[in-house]
Amino acid sequence: MEEQAFNSKPQGDIGNNQLFQQNLPNANTILVLGILSIVFCWWHLVSLVGIVLGIITLFLSKKESAIYNASPQKYTFSSMNNVKTGRICAIIGLIISVVIFFLFILLMIGFMTTLPFWGMIR
Repeated sequence: MEEQAFNSKPQGDIGNNQLFQQNLPNANTILVLGILSIVFCWWHLVSLVGIVLGIITLFLSKKESAIYNASPQKYTFSSMNNVKTGRICAIIGLIISVVIFFLFILLMIGFMTTLPFWGMIR
């Protein structure tokens, strides 16, 4: 009887694919960069960092999505969720960064055009 228990297969319906699934290579990196693009989007010139991080994150997430779609059985679903979340964060960070940077440029243009006016007041 002891031999049968020792040689028996594991119980449950676990397939071989689930035992060897791995995370997508850059899933956590994409998530961190997406969050950082939101963090760096709020200040005028630092919003350039948010723009760069957002673009890099979108590029990496597109690449990782293609890898996952080519063979989804090889990778975990949670790593794909990290890629999707990082992509959403990157889109939000990129939009806010572009708006903040554009408003900063408009403010600087407005400030530069009013400099002669402030010189006449003195």
